[in-house]
Amino acid sequence: MPLLRGSWLIIKEIGRHILKRPVVGVLVAARTKDGQWLLVQRGDTGQWAMPGGTLEWGETLRSAALRELSEEAGVKQATLGKLLGVYSAPHRDFRFHAVTVVIEAVVDAPSNAPLNSLEIKSVKLFNDSELPAELSHHTTEMLHNARAGAVTWE
Repeated sequence: MPLLRGSWLIIKEIGRHILKRPVVGVLVAARTKDGQWLLVQRGDTGQWAMPGGTLEWGETLRSAALRELSEEAGVKQATLGKLLGVYSAPHRDFRFHAVTVVIEAVVDAPSNAPLNSLEIKSVKLFNDSELPAELSHHTTEMLHNARAGAVTWE
């Protein structure tokens, strides 16, 4: 019995360390060559967002950004640009503490549907004057800063 209890305490401690670490994610401030912003409509909130997601094991930020553009927005051609921000405030995402890296990209218009229609309901190109007032998961400020060209980190 003590061995079982001791093993359980070790497993619990390992789990505590693993689950209490911030998750690294990437968002792409994507524009077409004619200046339209690419946003995706999330299935969980119904709100618009920049394409992006969490880094997978063994993946670079660059490959994650390209993967998310393809999976969420159906973009097949993208040129990634500069780093626009690193956001780490714990309150931004209600699901977990995320460290979000925002990068710019120039993309071709989407040519495929989103990979998971439950996750992403719609994809749309917006002119500056048409952008939604609020984006999902407290990312409005991120897009605002990207539009202004303000490199931000917290």
